[in-house]
Amino acid sequence: MRTLGVASYEELLRRADTEPGWFFEGLLKHLDYRFYRPYTRTIDETAGLPWTKWCVGATTNITLNAIDRWRGTSSYDKLALVWEGEDGARKDYTYRDLDREVCRCAGALRALRVSRGDVVAMYLPNVPEAMIAMLAGAKIGAIMMPLFSGFGAEAMVARLELAQALVLITADGTTRRGKLVDAKAIADEALAQVSAVKHVVVVRRAGNRIAWTDGRDHWWHELRANQRDDAPTEEMDADAPYLLVFTSGTTGKPKGVVHGHTGFMAKIVMDLSLCMDLRADDRLLWMTDMGWVVGPLIVLATPIVGATLILVEGAPNFPDPNRMWRLTAEHRVSYLGIAPTTARTFIAQGSEPWKTHDLSALRIMVSSGEPWTPDAWRWLFERVGKCRVPLLNFSGGTEMMGILACCVIRPLKPCSFNTPVPGTGADIFDESGRPVPPGTVGELVMRRPVFGLTMGLWKDSERYIQNYWSTWKNVWHHGDFASRDADGHWYIHGRSDDTLKIAGKRTGPAEIEALLMGTGKLAEAAAVGVPDRIKGSALVLVCSLKPGIVGSETLRAELSQVVVHGLGVAFRPKDVRFVSDLPKTRNMKIMRRVIRAAYLGEDAGDLSSLVNPESVAELRAQHGD
Repeated sequence: MRTLGVASYEELLRRADTEPGWFFEGLLKHLDYRFYRPYTRTIDETAGLPWTKWCVGATTNITLNAIDRWRGTSSYDKLALVWEGEDGARKDYTYRDLDREVCRCAGALRALRVSRGDVVAMYLPNVPEAMIAMLAGAKIGAIMMPLFSGFGAEAMVARLELAQALVLITADGTTRRGKLVDAKAIADEALAQVSAVKHVVVVRRAGNRIAWTDGRDHWWHELRANQRDDAPTEEMDADAPYLLVFTSGTTGKPKGVVHGHTGFMAKIVMDLSLCMDLRADDRLLWMTDMGWVVGPLIVLATPIVGATLILVEGAPNFPDPNRMWRLTAEHRVSYLGIAPTTARTFIAQGSEPWKTHDLSALRIMVSSGEPWTPDAWRWLFERVGKCRVPLLNFSGGTEMMGILACCVIRPLKPCSFNTPVPGTGADIFDESGRPVPPGTVGELVMRRPVFGLTMGLWKDSERYIQNYWSTWKNVWHHGDFASRDADGHWYIHGRSDDTLKIAGKRTGPAEIEALLMGTGKLAEAAAVGVPDRIKGSALVLVCSLKPGIVGSETLRAELSQVVVHGLGVAFRPKDVRFVSDLPKTRNMKIMRRVIRAAYLGEDAGDLSSLVNPESVAELRAQHGD
């Protein structure tokens, strides 16, 4: 606000939406985003709003802004990366160390004849080499394609072939909840069906025996050893593609989202730093996977801000049930990212981390991935954060990061967002494309393309327009149900493709699931609609229970009555099922379309992003009960 000379946050929001060129030019100056050659125009909309170009004529590089800028400053010898493995192994890197390793990796890739525009795929657990490779790929002008570390071979084949990846970076193996995962063997199975990949770079992590293909396979440490500690950074067009990341597949067939060297970087820093107060002196921990967009977000935004990333391999509650809280205390984490589902997992296992761990360094908690339930939000804010640590809600997508967020200069309400992200033109429409009044649920939209919006879907322009821009002219249709209250706080009610229309009444699943979670007996709940001859659609509840709670007809009746009491007789569930776990992606999104298909015994489509595919088999086994 000081940089742009505005007196109030409300004025900033209004002018960001109506004068986007003014706002985003001011943002770049405020962030001190570096260019080799300056831009001649901030915005070019001549090809149409869906294809808006930014910073026309400029050249830059992500690594120029994330690493090179710290040379010769006091930050160069500051910790940039602290890594801890599932087995307790640890490595620390200053910005100087990270610069050296990025340069060596860049040299190694160049030695393999990787050049501008070539796709480099990553199939890695959260190891330091993942961050190093992401920055090295940018440095040489390659397009980085991180893959979910839990993928099977078939999921990898489709993505590697689509992208025509030249190089795959993987590991010999990793451990997941104490069990060896032979990553190289899975990669080899995929590569037997892929013709484009010419080189495989293998990080030695687990030390397991692996198959080896001479001429194709290379050890990371051997390639690295032969390279210089400095390497040139390529001067790239501002909109040159850098990141190809696949969405989690919550709507079926995966989509390859493309981001470039300028907009996405400035947008993630705006979201995390301006709205949600990430600072250079913060130590950030967000347990995620490189295959989902939060992985690239943390390894790129943290060094651009100049903060310290705590990168962790493995799960938040293994090998000890409170591992995430132990790490938060031991590493003096000040900025913690957490999904609502992760919080519910800790609640279900009876965690009370405030009794056993020193969490006094915590300054900010950020959440994303799923709508909150009130009990989980209050547990995290009141019990863990002791009402002193802001819990900042954040929602958007792989395509543009945040649309809605919480800004630290505005009041908070449980489960809500206190602001749209500036420049998104966020609104809520009814089915006819009219803005809805406060208290009414509608479709979340952006009235204009935001800086950092995807440049399109990889090799699928038609699908990009059809999925996002075809519902209302020049309006981004995001696919989330949302509402605003009279105070201007926003709420997400789940995916609109999860819509329940029962006896003529439309609702999202979040409201029903909040009622169920309010009983205190469930670890998680999902509400889905299934065909019904009379109502058209009937409600089915699929729930996992807290430890010590027994699934019974009495509990089924109780849960059914809770929904009836809260929403009316029309929403009386047709069925209530109990399972040990709900199907989720690695970034902890509950896959309701998969639950619905499994319940009906139908093909659930793409399951490659699931972290727990066994949960689908469990639900399918109950089909017809």
